[in-house]
Amino acid sequence: MIKSTITRTLDSDFLWSFRRSKLAMGSFVVVFLLLAGALFSPFIATHNPYDMTTLNLMNGFSAPMEPNAFTGDQFWLGSDGQGRDIFSTILYGLRLSLFVGFMAVAFALVLGVSMGLIAGYVGGWIGATIMRIADVQLTFPAILVAMLIFGIAKGITPVDMREEMAIWVLILAIGLSDWVQFARVVRGATLVEKNKEYVQAARLIGRHPAFIMIRHILPNVLGPVMVIATISLALAIIAEATLSYLGVGAPVTQPSLGTLIRIGQGFLFSGEWWILLFPALTLLALALSVNLLGDWLRDALNPRLR
Repeated sequence: MIKSTITRTLDSDFLWSFRRSKLAMGSFVVVFLLLAGALFSPFIATHNPYDMTTLNLMNGFSAPMEPNAFTGDQFWLGSDGQGRDIFSTILYGLRLSLFVGFMAVAFALVLGVSMGLIAGYVGGWIGATIMRIADVQLTFPAILVAMLIFGIAKGITPVDMREEMAIWVLILAIGLSDWVQFARVVRGATLVEKNKEYVQAARLIGRHPAFIMIRHILPNVLGPVMVIATISLALAIIAEATLSYLGVGAPVTQPSLGTLIRIGQGFLFSGEWWILLFPALTLLALALSVNLLGDWLRDALNPRLR
């Protein structure tokens, strides 16, 4: 039984399309390696770069793969001004960036899908109100919406809790700025699905509207939602990096890739190029690979493009 299930899975069109696309496979490998590095950063990193007891200021500004002139220590990707290993800081920063990205997309997905189902199935003034709010939000750049929400949420957070709540406020801001895409796509799909025979049959036997939306309509609109979620993950990571670069994202005690890029930018013109370059390349590789996976997923799930 289990063997036959595995065989059917391996022979599915989805996996066949994946194996046939070298670009998708390469992107998956990059994403997998970055995810593994983030998850196992405490075991892979040479030290915890944010534990001050493990740092040696004499190791500051060590060039990549060159022994430090004072201590003789060598770092793969160099070190920053505080003697922190850039490789270790990237692993820990990647961990935070991915956490914020996944949580923000999950929040936007749940909110957007819920609003889209209600707007498409219930309709009337409720659906119109939801979509007008979405239309108004689309007139503003997502990063400005995220900055506005972040500022308001941080302002109403008690002062003594701002540091520990900063990451959750950041997730809330990015999620609220990105739910519109999910809502619009789900609403359009719901308008199509609710007039089909299986939904009409569920109504005739007295199913509750909430049950119909969740049990019958939702599974049939998840295809495009997963594609949007994949692409939104890359956008959420970039939004987090942008906010942190501008100094309104992750706190300095929990730096992300955006914070590392902001710190490295200050040393770029003094010759310590590696402090900026390697975190920026990591962010570029992550965002590009996730986007390429999203493009392949869109093609694989759309029979018209096969």
